[in-house]
Amino acid sequence: MSASRAVSTEATGTLAAVKASFDYSPSERLLKVAYRIDNASDAPLAVFDRGDRHAVLSRQHAAGAVPTPFFAVDEEGGVTISHEALPLPTPAPTSPPTPLAAKVAPGASIEGSFEFALPMSLEGDRLRWCVGVAPFTEADFSAGEKAAGIDLWRASFAVVESQQRLCTAWFDLERGAFVESSR
Repeated sequence: MSASRAVSTEATGTLAAVKASFDYSPSERLLKVAYRIDNASDAPLAVFDRGDRHAVLSRQHAAGAVPTPFFAVDEEGGVTISHEALPLPTPAPTSPPTPLAAKVAPGASIEGSFEFALPMSLEGDRLRWCVGVAPFTEADFSAGEKAAGIDLWRASFAVVESQQRLCTAWFDLERGAFVESSR
C-alpha cells in the first residue's frame, strides 16, 4: 500500500455499536482513526475512550480528550490498540490511574478521533482497535463534570471486570483494508 485512504468498518455488541474509519499512511506509519459509538441500550452507557484521571492531573492529556491508545501484539502478529478501563496496578500507586468514561444517554452517540504512530519495532501485519463500554450505574461512577463538551465521569476499578470490549475487524496494514481473519 503506497498511499493513505480511509476505509470503514462496524462492530456491534449487546450495549453499543461502533463505526470506525481507519486512514493509514504507510510512509509515516501513522494510523488516524475517527469513530462514532451508538448507545444501543435503554440505559445510560459508559464509554472508556477518555483515558484516566492521573493522566489528566499530570497534564499528559486534556480532560475530555481521547488519548493515545494502549497497544499489545498477539502471538500471531496482530496488533490490538485499545481504549478501555484498566485494572488497578499492583502495588497501587499513590495517584491511581482511575478510569474516565464518557456517559452516553440511551439512543445517543459519541464521536471521537485519535492518531496512533506505529513504533518502528512493531512488526505486526494486521491491526484492530477495541473500546470498552459498560452500563452506567450510580454505584460505579462519581465526580461527573463537563469537559470539552463531554459528560465525563470517574469510574471505580470494579468496572474493569464488567466492561464489554467492542473491537473492529482486523485491518491489513499492507493492503490498507479490513479483512475477515481466520487467525
